[in-house]
Amino acid sequence: METVVYKSKVDGWLFLILAGAVVIPAYGGIQVVLTVPGTSPGPLILTIVLVIALPLWLLFGTSYTLQADKLLIRCGPLKWEILLAEIKAITPVRSFLSSPALSMDRLRIDYGRGMSIMISPQNKEQFLKDIEERRRGLL
Repeated sequence: METVVYKSKVDGWLFLILAGAVVIPAYGGIQVVLTVPGTSPGPLILTIVLVIALPLWLLFGTSYTLQADKLLIRCGPLKWEILLAEIKAITPVRSFLSSPALSMDRLRIDYGRGMSIMISPQNKEQFLKDIEERRRGLL
């Protein structure tokens, strides 16, 4: 089976928070460079880039990759690998709990020995169809 990548669904309110985490430090840093005499822009620019990199990485680097026998989850610098054969249940949930999901419209995946993770693929119905098709192929 071919590998399929699903991007995370992004709630508007979370997008605004992450955008604010990018814009506010950038604006503040620019103001410091422009208004404080003798400010060296080099270290400040480096700091700003590092501060805004994580929210951008989370926003654009959260995805769920279905391979023939496993699900790979990426959320910025974090990665998970779940064998499809270990998945016990997939349940729709709405939750604020921390997870590699950028929307409250989530799927809770129970796997292994009491493990669970929540994800929020943009097209939940197609994701569920694809994952079940792959799981059936493993039986």
